[in-house]
Amino acid sequence: MVDAVILLLVLIVMIFAVKGSIRHFRGEGPCCVGGSTPAAEVNKKLDRPVIGETVIRIGGMHCEHCRQNVAGALNRIDGVSAKVDIKKGQAVVAYDRAVDAAVLKKAVEDAGYTVVSIQ
Repeated sequence: MVDAVILLLVLIVMIFAVKGSIRHFRGEGPCCVGGSTPAAEVNKKLDRPVIGETVIRIGGMHCEHCRQNVAGALNRIDGVSAKVDIKKGQAVVAYDRAVDAAVLKKAVEDAGYTVVSIQ
């Protein structure tokens, strides 16, 4: 009887753990570094007309905090405005002046993520 109760308790704990993990990897749960309400993202407006866009495929993003880290790293580059989508695993970067792909890659990698491709 005691074994059945312990087994039931372990099963309940495992259900909640799996459920939380699924939410986390969908980007719906609390961030991997803590805190469930990330700071509001600043939508960066470019000063000049947009002359092009680049799509960066990014690995390692799991949550809203990750998305904001990548967006912030890219938006700190002069002449760049980024929109990051964690579900697609990519950032669409608009720019109003020539920006080297190596600069974009370095910003993403310095934020702690992997650049899969730049198109």
